[in-house]
Amino acid sequence: MSNLTFGNRDITKFREKLNKGGVRSNLFEVEIKNIPGGGPDVQDEIKFLVKAAEIPASNIGNIPVPFRGRVLPVAGDRTFDPWTVTIINNDFKIRESMEKWSNFINDMVLANGSVDPDSYQRTGIVKQLSRQSGNDKIPVLRQYNFFGIYPNVISNIPLDYGATDQIEEFQVTFNYLYWTVEETNESGKRSGLEADAAG
Repeated sequence: MSNLTFGNRDITKFREKLNKGGVRSNLFEVEIKNIPGGGPDVQDEIKFLVKAAEIPASNIGNIPVPFRGRVLPVAGDRTFDPWTVTIINNDFKIRESMEKWSNFINDMVLANGSVDPDSYQRTGIVKQLSRQSGNDKIPVLRQYNFFGIYPNVISNIPLDYGATDQIEEFQVTFNYLYWTVEETNESGKRSGLEADAAG
């Protein structure tokens, strides 16, 4: 055989379909706006020090309705999975802001806190970046906006004498109201990030 084929689907046709090179899971950026207890410097650090995040799942519940020995599946309510990010601990600045945010919601000692969700719920953003270079910007392929996020769990940070050549990391899990996809321009991409701001 001169080439790899499967019917009329040979490797060159596969190459034609993969002409954008595929989306890479390590090209992304996270933003969290107006964190209680965190200033603009914290928001800027988050863009660089969030090591891992998630593009959200899309879930619609199922209502099984029995009928004469069979089951009719009927669409139920939409649910939203928690959103988890992994953060590199540089100088405790981000962790401190997350702890202050959590404490603002429910105080560690007094067990009181904000009763108005609008006062502690914020907006989170995850941007999937392209490998293609723009003029002076990195194109954004897709942007997900999380509305009404707040920290549900701030993970522990293990300490260990034997953990050499490692930088501390921790996870924050957020609950939120819902997510949306940002509208794209005619080319299917957002205007993009400033190249120097994205490293």
